[in-house]
Amino acid sequence: MKCQRWALPLVFGYLLSSMPMLVAQVDDTNTPQAHEVRGAKHTGGKDDIQAIGNRKMGGRGLGNWYSLQHEISVGQGYSQAVEHSVKLVGDPVVTEYVNRIGQNLVRHSDAKVPFTIKVIDSDEINAFALPGGFLYVSSGLLLAAQNEAELAGVMAHEIAHVAARHATRQMTRSQMLNLASIPLIFVGGGIGVAVREAAGLAAPLALTKFSRGFEAEADYLGVQYLYKDGHDPQAFIAFFERVQAQEKQNPGFITKAFSNHPQTTDRIRKTRLEITRILPARETYVVSTSEFDDVKSRLTAMESRRRSTEGGTNRPTLRRKTADDGESNDDYRPTLKRRPN
Repeated sequence: MKCQRWALPLVFGYLLSSMPMLVAQVDDTNTPQAHEVRGAKHTGGKDDIQAIGNRKMGGRGLGNWYSLQHEISVGQGYSQAVEHSVKLVGDPVVTEYVNRIGQNLVRHSDAKVPFTIKVIDSDEINAFALPGGFLYVSSGLLLAAQNEAELAGVMAHEIAHVAARHATRQMTRSQMLNLASIPLIFVGGGIGVAVREAAGLAAPLALTKFSRGFEAEADYLGVQYLYKDGHDPQAFIAFFERVQAQEKQNPGFITKAFSNHPQTTDRIRKTRLEITRILPARETYVVSTSEFDDVKSRLTAMESRRRSTEGGTNRPTLRRKTADDGESNDDYRPTLKRRPN
């Protein structure tokens, strides 16, 4: 479904008209590295994983002009624009599973807003979070992830952006720029292009991704949330290392997958060091479940049916029966896989 061209400008015009017309000094010290320089290892600091949920992250002030309620309102406007421009997955098994994974992560995060989580029907490998807790995961990401922990790792990173209020902090920095292009900060890749074209927007490159400091902070917090939720934090690194390997084989791959926040070798190295430094070792982690495998099978079957339909042939197409073809007595209770010692 295509978004009507007037929808986004009206939404953005209304939201932007309520923004305070001030210029603030930017606090660029709110990063993991700066945090270590300050020696902040006191209770309640970013290193204190026991205090997750009670830590103050990205609050209102000179670096953030938005109240939480205003942030939610902004996110609602952007989410309407996104959903006018993309197709959502309607399979209740898929959507319930992804929502449950995401909400469990939110409960083990510093987020102070409720989350709405939806799955976009797109082969693009992507996930993004809008201000105020509107999280979108592409079906392509689920198919690209090798296990549940990898999927959860990417979602935890996006939840961290919301928990640290990166969107409204970056929007505060951008008040004197082209405000109509701000949505492209959050929505990368082909999905972002679709939203932009539907609204007739043109965004400068500087506004199409978060700052390096915000990305580093989301990495830092995301692996904490992943660990707190019980998933293997190393899976976050494993996923992006595989993305990098595919970039070497297929140049341009990274620009299509996570183009709004690409993982560099340096970021992967820092994240690995931070996992070792702040996360106590556990005997077992959740790596994957049978539910994850079931969801991937359903999405694969959906994709196969779509390709068969788009092929335009009248020849019969044989396929195996899948879980979404009817009632089944199979037991889909999670089967936990544990990391070897």
